[in-house]
Amino acid sequence: MVNELLGIRYNIAKANATDRKVQNLASYINANSLKAIHRTMDKNKASGIDKVTKEEYEQNLEENLENLVKRMKNGSYRPNPTRRVYIPKETKGKMRPLGISSYEDKLVENAIAQILEQIYEPKFYNESFGFRPNRNCHQAVREIIEMIQYRKTNYVVEADIRGFFDNVDHEWLMKMLKHDIADKRFLELVEKFLKAGIMENGKYLDSERGTPQGNGASPVLANIYLHYVLDNWFDVVVKKAM
Repeated sequence: MVNELLGIRYNIAKANATDRKVQNLASYINANSLKAIHRTMDKNKASGIDKVTKEEYEQNLEENLENLVKRMKNGSYRPNPTRRVYIPKETKGKMRPLGISSYEDKLVENAIAQILEQIYEPKFYNESFGFRPNRNCHQAVREIIEMIQYRKTNYVVEADIRGFFDNVDHEWLMKMLKHDIADKRFLELVEKFLKAGIMENGKYLDSERGTPQGNGASPVLANIYLHYVLDNWFDVVVKKAM
């Protein structure tokens, strides 16, 4: 996995020196990188619609990964629909939808997430804390306290985006990814996950928008969307008007 990450970083550096669009990403989702991700997976996590567990997938790991990579290369790989369940929200009486992917889809999702993190972590604003490596809500609160106490602050805005994960616009998200990534095969793979659909109570539902909570790539995809529609907008447009 170290070699894959070094290769991705080389491609990013090359892109920064040319047209700023990263290429040749899909090749890093290979048997070695997927095997490394498999080792880190929690065996106690709930299974998707295929009901395959980590232990079951591991029984023929080499063959399963070889078959998975082959399908990704020839374009026949199709992620299964996510299994939708509901868990209680912090707000009493309300429920939060959660998408549970099939096991091999989880492996690919995590590979996509690792690649996207390499590309976008350097782009994200320092003030962004949600769903980012080595960052948490306590750090965000501490940052706000320090800003109020030690810097000139005229106002504080608190807002919540209702049903954000369920309403991410696929078309705009893909435009944002294409702004930074030139690898069509990698982009097609991301789009397949966005369009994979949902199984709820035995019924298939199209996923015309949204990126399900529980999907391994959803947090970074959500942050990419927010980076362009919120953080970048505030930095480039709002600050100039203040």
